[in-house]
Amino acid sequence: MQKSKSSLAALTIGAIGVVYGDIGTSVLYAVKEVFGSGHVPFTIANVYGILSLFFWTLTVIVSIKYVVLVLRADNNGEGGLIAMLALASQAVKDKPELRKWLLAVGIFGTSLFYGDGVITPAITVLSAIEGLEVVSPRFKDWVVPLTLIVLFCLFAVQKRGTSGIGRFFGPVTLVWFAVLALLGISHILRHPEILYALSPHYAVMFMVRNPGTTFIILGAVVLCVTGAEALYADLGHFGKRPIRIAWFSVVMPALVLNYFGQGALLLERPDAVKNPFFLMAPDWAQLPLVVLATAAGVVASQALITGAFSVTKQVIQLGYLPRLNIQHTSVRDTGQIYIPAVNWGLFVAIVLAVLFFRSSSALAAAYGIAVTLDMLITTVLTFFVIRYGWKYPLALCIAATGWFFVVDLTFFLSNALKLLQGGWFPLAIGGMIFTLMMTWKQGRAILNAKIKSDAIDLPSFLEAVFVSPPTRVEGTAVFLTAETGTVPNALLHNLKHNKVLHENNLFVTVKNHEVPWIGIGKRVEIEPLGHSCWQVVLHYGFKNDPDVPRALEQIRGRGCEIEAMTTSYFLSRDTVIPSIGGGMAPWREKLFAQMHHNASGAADFLRLPNNSVVELGSKIEI
Repeated sequence: MQKSKSSLAALTIGAIGVVYGDIGTSVLYAVKEVFGSGHVPFTIANVYGILSLFFWTLTVIVSIKYVVLVLRADNNGEGGLIAMLALASQAVKDKPELRKWLLAVGIFGTSLFYGDGVITPAITVLSAIEGLEVVSPRFKDWVVPLTLIVLFCLFAVQKRGTSGIGRFFGPVTLVWFAVLALLGISHILRHPEILYALSPHYAVMFMVRNPGTTFIILGAVVLCVTGAEALYADLGHFGKRPIRIAWFSVVMPALVLNYFGQGALLLERPDAVKNPFFLMAPDWAQLPLVVLATAAGVVASQALITGAFSVTKQVIQLGYLPRLNIQHTSVRDTGQIYIPAVNWGLFVAIVLAVLFFRSSSALAAAYGIAVTLDMLITTVLTFFVIRYGWKYPLALCIAATGWFFVVDLTFFLSNALKLLQGGWFPLAIGGMIFTLMMTWKQGRAILNAKIKSDAIDLPSFLEAVFVSPPTRVEGTAVFLTAETGTVPNALLHNLKHNKVLHENNLFVTVKNHEVPWIGIGKRVEIEPLGHSCWQVVLHYGFKNDPDVPRALEQIRGRGCEIEAMTTSYFLSRDTVIPSIGGGMAPWREKLFAQMHHNASGAADFLRLPNNSVVELGSKIEI
């Protein structure tokens, strides 16, 4: 029991650091952007109305939608848009047209994650370092260079893994939330009447008096819930209970106290609207607060970078991106990975964002549109999960998700007003990633169909070969093939050029499924083909790490005894040649061919031993 309690406490502290880093730093800019937008006249009634909107936005979107409803939709204990997409697509698998559209919507939502991944580190670190301007206006010219230095250091250490610095995430963020609460309380005690804004009456009255203004400023109000998707995305790392405990016991109270403290400060000093967060602190504490805010911003950014690595790996497993170089940074925790292409691609995009927008206020215009669209997509997918997966009555499903759909749609439409002011930036990034993903998926389907149409039936081929069998040599040959039951090109080349066949021959197909995990017990299917040949299918979930040699150890005792020292792996390295009148537009075929050419080798991705791999090439026209 004691061990269970300590484990729960450790998971809760970990969740505070990883899950809530992003939403915890929204206090740096959310209130400032609402009043700094120029749409809300500074009056006491408006301060009460805005704070009430903040509180009820946190309550409805985070507490009720994500913590209560969406966290229930776990996919074998895993969360996030990919897990939700897999649940939804499985729920409607008997409706192929609907399933196709849901997959497209879900993949687009996943693409938007990368747009959010560019804006979040940029605005978080930039808004933290902008606190130097409060300390002294002389620091203004140093804000952008210092931001770029901090971001470069953050991305440069990614290859070392997060295990070393990860243990500090929880404590740093815990200190951050404690400071948020203390700063808020110190000002609330001077103006306790500000707590009246907890009543929804003030939010409703503000909306009734200013319907047009309310719609416009919702694009800034939503900044207080950016990072809410992380609650669901990190479900598999921490579990529902620690995430819920962390939210209701630490995070939400600290955020509410700080927002209301900023409101109390504005009642006392309306001029503090230029940066209410940092002006809450006494002069002597402002520089240490900038340092702490920067540390909190780094933690928030780190969580998102780690999430980008994880999502990319899952998308690769689902077949929407080519294989990339994935490095494992921890021997104990296989989930800790580093993808150089994603790391430096994100860094370049973030640098461009910082140099282009140059201030957190300008970035705030770009922030929100990708987040709210992702929230809307999550709500839509949730409906299909509870309706078709959980078989709940239609009326109950509409009641459970309809209200959130209206709220999310309203926030999205409000953010859409900022499209030309910067909202186009994350959408452009998401659109480019979506184009790459759909091009790769469709290109692979065309390529596989071409290979299948030209393929020879494996059992018939083996039967013909063994009428006059070739010379057999010692050892085991493992032929990797995309389709079961077809003759791999590598086997044809081997027979043509070497005129030999190994003593044992395995025809191995790796299949990835729309579930997070597939256990060891369900990993291997083996079917004897005669003449010491076997068809083997290896099954992996989108969070499993493919490891072919380890999986093949399981076939020992099932009629095939293989030894690592005498096993060779044969791969076909296909070169794609675009053709006129193919299955895609010419520019997409060329893009697919380039992506296929640049994909990392299957040998590394499947953990094949380098000294035992033979690659044989062929050209395929699509």
